[in-house]
Amino acid sequence: MFTFASTTFLSAFLLFLVQPLIARQILPWFGGSSSVWSMCMLFFQAELLIGYGYVHLVNERLSPRHQALVHSVLLAASLATLPITANPAWKDLALSNPTLGVGIVLGLAVGVPYLMISTTGPLMQAWFARVFPADGHSSRPYRLYALSNLASMLALLAYPVVVEPVFSLQMQATLWSMAYGLFALLGLLTAWRLWQSQASVGQGVSSMAVPASDAPPAAAAAPAASATPGWRTCLLWVCLAATASVLLLSLTRQLTTDVAPVPFLWVLPLALYLLSFILCFDAPRYYVRSLFLWSLPVALAAVHYAIDVAESVAAQVVLINVALFVFCMVCHGELTRRKPAVRHLTLFYLMLSIGGALGGTVVGLLAPVLFNAYYELPLGLLACAFLAVVVLWQGAPVRLRLALMLGLAGYGIWLGNDSLESTRGYRLVMRNFYSQTRVEDRQGSSNGAKRVMVHGSIVHGEQLLDPAMAQTPTAYYCTDSGIGHAIESLDADRPRHIGVVGLGAGTLAAYGRPGDSLRLYEINEQVLDAARSQFTFLSGTQAQVTPVLGDARLMLEREVAAGDAQPFDLLAMDAFSGDSIPVHLVTLEAMRIYRARLTPRGILAVHITNHYLDLRPVMAAAAEQLDRAVLVFDLAPTDAMPFCRHSIWALIVPRDLAASVPPALQGSVSVRPVPGFKPWTDSFSNLLSVLK
Repeated sequence: MFTFASTTFLSAFLLFLVQPLIARQILPWFGGSSSVWSMCMLFFQAELLIGYGYVHLVNERLSPRHQALVHSVLLAASLATLPITANPAWKDLALSNPTLGVGIVLGLAVGVPYLMISTTGPLMQAWFARVFPADGHSSRPYRLYALSNLASMLALLAYPVVVEPVFSLQMQATLWSMAYGLFALLGLLTAWRLWQSQASVGQGVSSMAVPASDAPPAAAAAPAASATPGWRTCLLWVCLAATASVLLLSLTRQLTTDVAPVPFLWVLPLALYLLSFILCFDAPRYYVRSLFLWSLPVALAAVHYAIDVAESVAAQVVLINVALFVFCMVCHGELTRRKPAVRHLTLFYLMLSIGGALGGTVVGLLAPVLFNAYYELPLGLLACAFLAVVVLWQGAPVRLRLALMLGLAGYGIWLGNDSLESTRGYRLVMRNFYSQTRVEDRQGSSNGAKRVMVHGSIVHGEQLLDPAMAQTPTAYYCTDSGIGHAIESLDADRPRHIGVVGLGAGTLAAYGRPGDSLRLYEINEQVLDAARSQFTFLSGTQAQVTPVLGDARLMLEREVAAGDAQPFDLLAMDAFSGDSIPVHLVTLEAMRIYRARLTPRGILAVHITNHYLDLRPVMAAAAEQLDRAVLVFDLAPTDAMPFCRHSIWALIVPRDLAASVPPALQGSVSVRPVPGFKPWTDSFSNLLSVLK
């Protein structure tokens, strides 16, 4: 029994440890977008579906000994794919097709070992029922599923707290690969245990027609109870699993869009999702049906309050995660109430994996193509409410049924109107793999009407609509901001060559003078289209503008390698995903690329405004490695600065410039490295250390 439990535990631990690990490796290649995590989740769910399909097939078609033999061969062969790593040569896939590229890169890096691990949970339960026939008719095999989810949750919680801060990505991959070798050994031991247990049972095909001695005991002891579940039951299993998956991914996207696409905000919702599995499958009594079903309306209201009303990030994170836990307990609790006899557990898990993959497909693939807004979240909320009505319907009195129908209809109408309202009043609403972009006109400000570009809840640029003021730098880029001072400090007697990472509305083009050249790097083609069609910063500038589509770091790296690009007098880093700079754009390796694209006296200006993270220590640590200094402008606008928003810019400059600050940079604050603060690299970063 120890062998089965340890194999199940280790496989599940590795299964979910590899998810943030490999996502962290490839995140820089795909622009640091929160959509990368959704696509990673879809890939892992699809692999899980294939794995569960394999288990169901071999359990139904092969004898126990043949199962042990086939699985042992596959386990041994999978060791040849170690160690797991994402080859940098695959970066070009991100440029050609990011949606497809994520799947290909993950398949090449971890596809085979992940597939073998994904088979372990249901396979160990099926083998357990054969090796220990006295327990085959009970719920004990299902408790192995609870154990696997406990291991998964521990892995997810350990990653941002222990693994990510302590180990480099290379070391993480090495340790994971070593642990996989131990898992393979345990898997071979369980296969041998199954082989031995069948020594006295003839070899035959384990299907519906096998001899009673070769079938799970439940099939012989309780034929009525082990009748194959009908299509309605299977459909309900799929719908419950799919709804939980949609809500997990869409609520995680909500958090990572407005805060940051970081492992901590990925793993917390997923850990709660797994906790609901643990509680429901380990001891169904934890699913207090009346409590959770009647808490469902409160959870639905909490989500809407968190998104539409709450301003505190702590309130948003708490409310959304608590509500998600209620949704998952309802979906998984109802699944537990309907789990079949052990004879059909592989079919049960196959349906669950189909539901999970279906949910991932809706959020990761279909929604960005079909919707211009994040409609998958309200659809998931409505589906959860509908399923609650379905499970309550049978046996409910007429009055309760009527109340449920009216409540569901009313919620659906309100939800539909609220969803459509989220796009009303905007001049433009677009969405793709990278983000949702909205443009609206706002009236009544002290400076007159203005046009604003929004991503999530964050303004990414604004322009005054008065033609006489249309080329006035505004928001985070006004003349009093750090970037305004940096541009003013450049030589005025010669043309300036400026690079900008992150286009937004194109506001920095307003600083362009005749003879200047601006090279604008933008990963999202929709943002470039919006900047050209909805704003006039680009068309109205006097500078020569050259847009470059693609991830800025990759593009700059190629230009450095080519060696024929004109160096920048100033490079402005202004790329944001929601409210945060993608981490891969502020690592030491990235900073060295930027430094290589600057003139010897060039300035690197990094926009580090953030509600939740203080990136000053990150800037100082990187500058120390580059033998440069950091000057920070933290602008809190006054009434005398009507065009400005609060902004924080870190200027990484030559040390002598920081020692004798020129007039244009007066008002900045020199930032020194924090003792003991480790520079962020592509293989190490610690967001917990810079939380405000």
